[in-house]
Amino acid sequence: MEETRNLVRLRGTAAGEPQFSHENHGQRFYRFPFAVRRLSGQADTLHVIATGEQLEGLLPLEDRRLSLEGQLRSFNNKSGTGSKLVISVFARTLLPAEEGEDLNMIELQGVICKPPILRRTPLGRCISDMMLAVNRRYGRADYLPCIAWGQVAMLTGRMDVGETLSLEGRVQSRAYTKVVDGQPQERTAFEVSIMHLVDEWEEP
Repeated sequence: MEETRNLVRLRGTAAGEPQFSHENHGQRFYRFPFAVRRLSGQADTLHVIATGEQLEGLLPLEDRRLSLEGQLRSFNNKSGTGSKLVISVFARTLLPAEEGEDLNMIELQGVICKPPILRRTPLGRCISDMMLAVNRRYGRADYLPCIAWGQVAMLTGRMDVGETLSLEGRVQSRAYTKVVDGQPQERTAFEVSIMHLVDEWEEP
């Protein structure tokens, strides 16, 4: 089994037009919001990063149905505004969507890099929060917050820092309120909701 894995597959609707994000080795990257509906009807709105070449022929982008495959990436925001850890989906492929329901799937394998926090809801349901370090090439790593419920929470909540965790789940957005200088601010957290743990993945 491979030592690291980071694969995201999404099918949904672009929720806005792309805005310039950054340039790297002469290639321009753009960021746009992407809405993926859950079975409940609620939508997760995620940040997608794509190249200008990938976006050619897809503009205008808003309300366009798209399929993409890529990786979940983290960026340490040092500007002092907004979240310190910025989570985005880095698109490897970006195409007009074929017919079908919305899709939100992620496969991850990495190392637990902070002690998991195991807690219970007021109704007694177990929740486990953890941070997973997933290596990239060139010695870099993405630090991805994960959350598990029920029996999976019990299993992951007992794991130690340095243990390998392999999982399948979905990428979700969650609104919350943070008090800054005495004033409430509405913010959005992005995390991986773990569906189940994995022993090994089937080869495509």
